[in-house]
Amino acid sequence: MKKRIVVLSGAGMSAESGLKTFRDNDGLWNNHRVEEVASPEAWAADMDLVLEFYNQRRKQLHECEPNTAHVALAKLEKKFDVQIVTQNVDDLHERGGSSNILHLHGELKKVRSTVDPSLVFELEGWELKAGDTCPKGSQLRPHIVWFGESVPNITKAAEIVREADIMLVIGTSMQVYPAAGLVHYAPVDSLKYYIDPAASESSTLSNLQVIRDKAGTAVPKLVDELLSM
Repeated sequence: MKKRIVVLSGAGMSAESGLKTFRDNDGLWNNHRVEEVASPEAWAADMDLVLEFYNQRRKQLHECEPNTAHVALAKLEKKFDVQIVTQNVDDLHERGGSSNILHLHGELKKVRSTVDPSLVFELEGWELKAGDTCPKGSQLRPHIVWFGESVPNITKAAEIVREADIMLVIGTSMQVYPAAGLVHYAPVDSLKYYIDPAASESSTLSNLQVIRDKAGTAVPKLVDELLSM
């Protein structure tokens, strides 16, 4: 049976593809705080503003390509059962060739019904407009977990991490909860690698190797190392 590698990826990984991180510019977008364009309250107060924010993010995503780290992770599937749990809402892991991706915070290229959360659709193009409705007649919204909303996939993510033989944490500050707590579900004896330029040591995790480097540089090297094990 193949060993399982679980990858937890964050914004730093997408940033290397040229995708602006969620809190670029001190958390401001067009002089609006992120919370003012990414919360249920924001949607209720100014739907058009929220739609424009996500339309611009989708437009930028269309102009970005997977980087060397995304492509390298896909190579691990030759030898391992690879499960990716990502905090990112882009599709760069998918386009990089990985097969098993769980999105914790939603997906930028998908939209969902405002009356039935189970109605989720792929968005054609990059624009979602006021008046775009689901089959039940309600306005469609971004398929994104906003500030103040629960993270539906967190339980499933914890179950995946519990089965890890090797855990890679890439491009995340490990400060955003509940995602940051996932690494603590990994088995005590599992190998753990933390790749980020600002990565810090942990006194609560065993078998942790910290690699202070960018994902695009460090991940391909680590992948080659793991494939040769």
